[in-house]
Amino acid sequence: MEVIFEIEYRTEWGQRLVWCSGERRIAMEYRSDGVWRCRTTLAAGDVEYGYEVEADGRTIRREWRPHRQVIPQRGAARMSVCDRWSDRPTDAPFYTSAFTRAIFARPADGKPFDEGQGRLELQVEAPTVRPDEVLAIAGNAPELGGWQRFVALDDSDFPLWRVVLDAATPFEYKFVRLDRRSRRPIVWEEGENRRCDRLPAAGERIVVAGLRLREANASAWRGAGTALPLFSLRSASGFGTGEFPDLRKLIDWAAATGQRVVQLLPVNDTIRTGTRSDSYPYNAVSSFALHPLYLSLIGAGLQPDARYRRQQRRLNALPAVDYEAVMRLKLDWARLLFRRTWETVRTTDGYAAFETQNRLWLEPYAAFSALRDRFGTADFRQWGEYARYDEQRLRVFRNENRAAIDFYCFLQYHLHSQLSDASRYARQRGVVLKGDIPIGVSPSSADVWQYPHLFHLDGQAGAPPDAFAATGQNWGFPTYDWEAMARDGYGWWRARLRKMGEYFDIYRIDHILGFFRIWEIPADALHGLLGRFRPALPYTREELAAAGFLLPDARYTRPQATDDVLRELFGRAAAEVKRRYVADGTLRPEAATQRGVWRLFGDSPDRRQRRIRDGLLRLLDDVLFLEDRERPGHYHPRIAAQATFAYRRLAPAQQRAFDRLYEEFFYRRHDDFWRDEALRKLPALLDATAMLACGEDLGMIPACVPEVMERLGILSLEIERMPKTAGTTFGDPRQYPYLSVGTTSTHDMSPLRSWWCEDTALTQRYFSEVLHRRGKAPAECTPALCRQIVRRTLDGQSMLAVLPLQDWLATDGGLRRDDPDEERINRPDDPNNYWRYRMHLTIEELLASAEFNRSIKRMLRTSDRTDKP
Repeated sequence: MEVIFEIEYRTEWGQRLVWCSGERRIAMEYRSDGVWRCRTTLAAGDVEYGYEVEADGRTIRREWRPHRQVIPQRGAARMSVCDRWSDRPTDAPFYTSAFTRAIFARPADGKPFDEGQGRLELQVEAPTVRPDEVLAIAGNAPELGGWQRFVALDDSDFPLWRVVLDAATPFEYKFVRLDRRSRRPIVWEEGENRRCDRLPAAGERIVVAGLRLREANASAWRGAGTALPLFSLRSASGFGTGEFPDLRKLIDWAAATGQRVVQLLPVNDTIRTGTRSDSYPYNAVSSFALHPLYLSLIGAGLQPDARYRRQQRRLNALPAVDYEAVMRLKLDWARLLFRRTWETVRTTDGYAAFETQNRLWLEPYAAFSALRDRFGTADFRQWGEYARYDEQRLRVFRNENRAAIDFYCFLQYHLHSQLSDASRYARQRGVVLKGDIPIGVSPSSADVWQYPHLFHLDGQAGAPPDAFAATGQNWGFPTYDWEAMARDGYGWWRARLRKMGEYFDIYRIDHILGFFRIWEIPADALHGLLGRFRPALPYTREELAAAGFLLPDARYTRPQATDDVLRELFGRAAAEVKRRYVADGTLRPEAATQRGVWRLFGDSPDRRQRRIRDGLLRLLDDVLFLEDRERPGHYHPRIAAQATFAYRRLAPAQQRAFDRLYEEFFYRRHDDFWRDEALRKLPALLDATAMLACGEDLGMIPACVPEVMERLGILSLEIERMPKTAGTTFGDPRQYPYLSVGTTSTHDMSPLRSWWCEDTALTQRYFSEVLHRRGKAPAECTPALCRQIVRRTLDGQSMLAVLPLQDWLATDGGLRRDDPDEERINRPDDPNNYWRYRMHLTIEELLASAEFNRSIKRMLRTSDRTDKP
């Protein structure tokens, strides 16, 4: 069929519009009044296309997302499409799969769009129309009854609504929301009547596309949810931890209480050592593979015997996760199941489809896992001839070790099937699974092994010092080579997100600041204090000289082991430290790096040795400037340098000069630079899937971050006890941005009741100034106080209020745990934290807690965060 595309777009001199579909590109012709036009021939069926702006032979602007049209098989010889340019709208979150596939999903009737006999099709985008509503058109055209009747639009391609008319004369019209059952009007769209003057000629079909529903506050929907690590979920059918099939019961509980979101921590494979250190869910050995920890053996086909039941009872009775025991026993049973069922599984259509769709990462990951088992380490640098990923060499390895590789493919197939089932079930119940995408991957991972060119392997990602960790955080992850990633359009990231989008409809971007800049720590350092931003704009020697700092100067860039410093750091051991580790006022080579110091002392049980170790580590932090490794002669001020001996030694005028440099560097110098960095990366990644993106934006936040997140429709994270307004102690949920997730605490923080007991002075201020209670704050956060605090977040402006399960349970005196400190998940200042928190009651018991569940539903209804009763 001949198809004419028209779009109104105001270009500047030297620019032109191009129509694009796949590999096809058609230069459009400028007609008049800002209208561009092109003509092409298309076969019947769906066509996806878009418009681009070109200047000097290159694309300078693209649309937010592609258009889609159905080319009809009958009814007309020619089709004209009147389009509108598609920019990211303010209600972009409602176009995500969280709403289109779950929260606002339309009642399924299985009927496709009926093109009808009319030749004028109107298409309007209305993503905020609720499932119990329909969108209709009313107008003065005869077939609309002269404003006397409503014609419902088709929503089979929601959030796109369509209606086909056979109007013979120009007409005026408006869209209106109707109650789905009664068909009574709820609200008319705002503004003047719309007018349709373009009518089809003989043999022509006209599509008026890109219309937008005009409504104020149409996007004011608010919902609630629960955050819980899957390993923490306790069920009668589990095996010492939560498993993917257990999510069905958690989803049932969420639906029963009026919640819409179930949020998990990362669920990717982290097996490196087979020890408790693998419990850290943010240190994945694959960004694609799921963790065998979450496999239901019975769900995969295991017939449990008496031995299995004994092990299950023992593990399920434990108050916390025994990670090592669960993994050892689960993998033993999984190998038995593999031997019994693999020949059947491998021949199924389901496995064949899974293998084909995941080929790019599946076999490399399985080979990585088999080699890890063979060499007893995930550090592929110790694998001899396999240390470097080589497809030809690995082909031979695969042929010789087929069973070892097949085993890990077998596990991933069952894990994929079980999580996919839970995801489908959630959507059916109107509940959304929210995943978590870590900012980094393990340096000993299948990703780094397969794609080393995408990473900077001479640095470590972390975080500057904050309320969680006084010396910063060192996560040990390699940082990304964004320039290398950009060369193929961020293919690795896009594939990673697409894989996640198979299971989740919302995702949390862990440390979203990493897309603006990352805190990179030298490979020989342990503390985050010695890190620097990457990318950054370090000071030149000339800039520092103008401020009175002549570099290089060892006084500013190297630790000064003076007698007074040694006495303050080491006390009575100062003389010993000076004799053994200091020469000419500086540290000897064996103690000149923090990793060198750790090699000398390790995790010594001797108190004196630990004090010397910690003192040397602190001394190595004691510098004012860090030279850029890639650009000699350029310097970064050390974070929190005002706490150093080096700063203390400066004259008052020099201290003021340093403070000015510091303030400029950390709070103003990089704003435009980092904004451009984020806008170069994030749009391509966000558009890779239909998921709703949420950003963890806590810590040292540059001014450009909220602006970029709002522009791209990324929800921020808001916590009352971590306010983002300078000079305030507590945040105000009533002032949170709408595009945000409000919560009472996170997995990196103490839960609500523990926080209450940590700082009595702070608690008293909160009790008096925020809760407006009189008298002395009680020593314990009572259920009534917990309900009041929870209600503050629920009543706030955030689109989503997602609370940890521990804080929901804190509102009920009969259900909550006796010791609130046992509910802590992570301690960011402890690099050896054991991630093992478990619910103290089963999900079955939670489902049966009728009064507690009713109380949550009442709170959500009062806060307008649940559907109509």
